[in-house]
Amino acid sequence: MSTSRRLPGFLEGVGVAAAASIATGALAALLAPLLGRADAALLALAGIGIGYGLYLAWRSPAAGGRLLLPLALAAATLLGLLLAPRWVLPAQLALLWLGRTLLFPCGPLAALADLGLVLLGLGGALWAIAATGSPAAAVWSFLLVQALFPALPAGVRRLQPPGAAAGDAPDTDPRFEPAARSAATSLRRLAASR
Repeated sequence: MSTSRRLPGFLEGVGVAAAASIATGALAALLAPLLGRADAALLALAGIGIGYGLYLAWRSPAAGGRLLLPLALAAATLLGLLLAPRWVLPAQLALLWLGRTLLFPCGPLAALADLGLVLLGLGGALWAIAATGSPAAAVWSFLLVQALFPALPAGVRRLQPPGAAAGDAPDTDPRFEPAARSAATSLRRLAASR
């Protein structure tokens, strides 16, 4: 896949938040009679965390590492559910932030801003679950904040490679290189004629 693939937009993020919150509510309701309300909510949230990791991997402009995030999330989730269930969600949040930072090209300032979005989303999710008791409301609140990550300033989103000029585009499409050369030649001719 090309690295020139666009970041998901805010409206796409809102759609993902809506779909994930509906799926969380349905999954928690289906599992509650079998596992109890608290365990069903934990399992539903863990499943949606893995699903969000799959979505990020699918939408990533990076060519490599797409399989690593979902596998790491699944392994951490399974291990956490078996050994320390209270650490499943914090581990997933850390992996989602790290995965998003690595799969979507960004600089150090954007990574810190993205961490701020994760923490702000976590605060919203904790508030929503405390106010409503609904894991679906928590997922909606968290992912609605996460829909803002493509809006991080472009200047901090992409770290320039060493030796690159400030105006250089790091991901140029080879199909446009002849047109760019022709435009540059035309501009030089125009400047020389004056």
